[in-house]
Amino acid sequence: MKTLKELADLIGGTVVGDGDAEIHRVAGIDSAKPGEITFLANPKYLPLLKTTQASAVMVTPGVEAPGVSLLVCPNPYLAFAKVLTALHVAKPEYRGIMEGAYVDPEAKIADGVTIHPGCVIGKNVSVGSGTTLYPGVLLYDNVTVGEDCLIHAGTVVREGCRLGNRVIVQPKAVIGSDGFGFAPDGSSYFKIPQVGIVVIEDDVEIGANSCLDRAALGETRIGRGTKIDNLVQIAHNVKIGADSIIVSQVGIAGSTEIGKHCTLGGQVGVAGHIKVGDNTMVGAQSGVTGNMPGGEVISGTPAIPHRDWLKAATSFSKLPEMRKEIKKLKKQVEELQELTKEG
Repeated sequence: MKTLKELADLIGGTVVGDGDAEIHRVAGIDSAKPGEITFLANPKYLPLLKTTQASAVMVTPGVEAPGVSLLVCPNPYLAFAKVLTALHVAKPEYRGIMEGAYVDPEAKIADGVTIHPGCVIGKNVSVGSGTTLYPGVLLYDNVTVGEDCLIHAGTVVREGCRLGNRVIVQPKAVIGSDGFGFAPDGSSYFKIPQVGIVVIEDDVEIGANSCLDRAALGETRIGRGTKIDNLVQIAHNVKIGADSIIVSQVGIAGSTEIGKHCTLGGQVGVAGHIKVGDNTMVGAQSGVTGNMPGGEVISGTPAIPHRDWLKAATSFSKLPEMRKEIKKLKKQVEELQELTKEG
């Protein structure tokens, strides 16, 4: 429980109404009850301010609601996330190295680390203070995990890979599996050893069942603050800049560089050995096949500026009709040519 004033201090907001109101939970605006706080980010829900039973509502400056305490902030959606964290997200309880976990004698485990049953911690592994490893986590030899990380059940981090501080890895992600590299050998293929590592910088989140391949040589690197959704494939030697968003089912081929603050929509495919500049947004199901300068919104396959793609997309459904019309016009031109010859 926190008072409305305490929540305002947390998010840098201003209270209009009862700052001493006790807030226990966050709820939707149409279902909130006394003791709960809700938020209003979309103007179409303004009429609900008259009927909500919430003790307080997070709103943008200029919104008025007589009889309801308000928490005024420039970004209610961001405030909602911070308040939700404060009221609902508890730090995992420290439980030490639990029975049923295997930790190699040469591993370096800092104070305050929790290791659940079924975890296997290899030789020369380093785990920082405040980190929690949930059941079934496997850390191969020489892995480094920073402070205050949450590594969820079934995650595998292979040899030599490095995770920074406050990294969250959702269940069954695989970090450092072999990159897909094979040299043609007649009619067969010879496996190219993948001897590099994966480096994950601070404040990165990796979704469930995502795979980040180790580099053939050097590093596959994920920049600070980047968020990766579930079921994402990142190939060997890929580099992703800071604060990028990679949505579910994206596939990025080897040795490609994605800039800072990029957003790749669901099921985007990115070809190998190309560069995508900073602040690029790629629409869902697009295919990026060449270098992109950055600062653009692109869509389609091959990806082009989004507005051009929208214009092209409006023509797709008309193609059969256009084909008939062209065929008809072609026939008319041929008939005119015949008449000209006869004349």
